Amino acid sequence: MKYRLFCIGFLFSACLCFAQEDSQNNSIKLKIPTVDGKSFIIKEVEFPSESSASSEENEVIDIKAEYWDNTVYNPYRNVVTEFPIELTFTDSTYSSPVSHPKVVTSRYGWRRGRPHKGIDIDLVTGDSVVSVLDGIVRFARYSRGHGKTVVVRHYNGLETTYAHLSHIAVKANDTVSKGQFLGKGGNTGRSRGSHLHLVTSYRGEYIHPDYLFNFDDTNSIRSQNIWVTRKWTRPSYHSSIRLSKLSLFETKEDALASLEKQRKVYVVRKGDTLSRISQRNRTSIASICRTNKIKRTSTLRIGQKLILEL
Repeated sequence: MKYRLFCIGFLFSACLCFAQEDSQNNSIKLKIPTVDGKSFIIKEVEFPSESSASSEENEVIDIKAEYWDNTVYNPYRNVVTEFPIELTFTDSTYSSPVSHPKVVTSRYGWRRGRPHKGIDIDLVTGDSVVSVLDGIVRFARYSRGHGKTVVVRHYNGLETTYAHLSHIAVKANDTVSKGQFLGKGGNTGRSRGSHLHLVTSYRGEYIHPDYLFNFDDTNSIRSQNIWVTRKWTRPSYHSSIRLSKLSLFETKEDALASLEKQRKVYVVRKGDTLSRISQRNRTSIASICRTNKIKRTSTLRIGQKLILEL
């Protein structure tokens, strides 16, 4: 009996002594002594290391590595972005920035002769505003025009802006979770009433929020892989009073192919006005004027050809 206990203790000690970790192969090797008949041999057994398995899964994305500025609202002013832009989401839903049903009072697009680069959601001053996704607070201070503002950079590079707040509850460099309290809604800055001005942007390019998020009670992200063309970063292509017709691109090939379909030749007919043409083709008057180098007051001629960017 004592001999058996001695052997078991010997084998256990030997296993511990011969254990080696292979840092290159992310594994642990055990040299186990065994008895084969009258011979004493050592077998090497390799086990995967749990701490080093799936290095990609444990990889931390450093979203603060580039253009991280806590004092400037848009640090990407001199950055040239290549289109189409690819955005990937790990979530299929986002957290509603407000706790009550979302009422959109103004959409992304051309509004009163100016570009409206976000979406306005109705609220009462003091209502809670939360982050739509996980991320890190890049900017939390007063901004000209936007009033008290919080900007959160998310792990896919997207930034969301929460403007016109009455109170800011976070500070720059804070890590926030999806649905975490950021502050209270309000009417600070250049605003005509209490509301949340929500902006979505990537490397300084303002993206139409409706292209990324569904603003109904499902709180769904439109796709986990989205390609953004220049059209969805230009307010002049859209109207703030209605939702633009969505053409979602989930592959780069689809996004590139769409670029050839965005230009249309329109021949002016009797009774046409810029307003009627823009409504019929779901484009803005500003876009028509800019593309054709005409003014809003220009007289249209029957048979005149206009280039429409759709």
